[in-house]
Amino acid sequence: MQNIYRVALVIGITGSLGREVAAALMGRGWEVRALHRNPDAALKSLSLPKTVQWVKGDAMQLNDVIDAARGTSLIVHAANPPNYRNWRGLALPMLDNSIAAAKFSNARILMPATVYNFGPDAHLLRENSTQIPNTRKGQVRAEMELRLQKASLYGVRSIVVRAGDFFGPGAGNSWLARGMLFPGSRPRIVFNPGTPGVGHSWAYLPDLAETVVRLIESERPMNDYEVFHFRGHWFEQGERLPELVCRSRGMDPRRIKSFPWWAIALAAPFVETCREMLEMRYLWQVPMQMDNAKLRAHIGPEPHTPIEAALDATLGNANRRSMSTRGLQHENA
Repeated sequence: MQNIYRVALVIGITGSLGREVAAALMGRGWEVRALHRNPDAALKSLSLPKTVQWVKGDAMQLNDVIDAARGTSLIVHAANPPNYRNWRGLALPMLDNSIAAAKFSNARILMPATVYNFGPDAHLLRENSTQIPNTRKGQVRAEMELRLQKASLYGVRSIVVRAGDFFGPGAGNSWLARGMLFPGSRPRIVFNPGTPGVGHSWAYLPDLAETVVRLIESERPMNDYEVFHFRGHWFEQGERLPELVCRSRGMDPRRIKSFPWWAIALAAPFVETCREMLEMRYLWQVPMQMDNAKLRAHIGPEPHTPIEAALDATLGNANRRSMSTRGLQHENA
């Protein structure tokens, strides 16, 4: 008889965090299902164990999600609209379908989240910090969390884990891989998107995935709706990461240049992705530090790979991945 308590459905397994969480779950003995519209194509593009159970279906179709979630105890909702497009029209219906499937299967939802739902007035972010989103995606993100909170009133359990900018092996759509480095065999310039002296939070994907699995398996009591903050790598001076990238690649730090926001502004009237990037620029202009005290109370010390090792692992294949991946997004979105 199948053990439903160790079966997870991952929606968004082709995304960097979905893939990392799936691998971490399998490493702990979980059975993992993956919902995808074209499993054959996904199998060719991903390096995941053959034990993944692929289910053909669309996260926008309620019945597909309900069928895929039968017999599971966990739904990892890591699906995101590609290239910043049509967030309200895609993100909210997909989440609604996951909520309905979780209710049907009595599964718990794990949703990776962002800092989008905080405005530029927020600095040290706690789980209960006031959310005043000033962007469209921030409003959608806040609404997604609110829908999970409301769903808890009728028995749907969920965990939301907020984190800063993603980076890591295979994170081809991250700011590090696509915004700070030009695609190519060897970077010649490192761009700094941030305002000098302004801090920035980064989340190394393997650490975040390990954190997520520890939360899922935690035996400490939880409410039906819980939010946790992942601290990750916080740099009080945001320009420190570009400096470390240069060191990791053996580059002269004088090759660090300011990110060409002026070019993004010029292209914004004609390119949707550039408009969305410009709208989110404030995330590089104000410090947003994650307070992880609640997380540490549940799982102990946060998994934390030294930044030098994390960058070595990331940049070993970031350029190869970025050449085959279109678009730029805050991948923990």
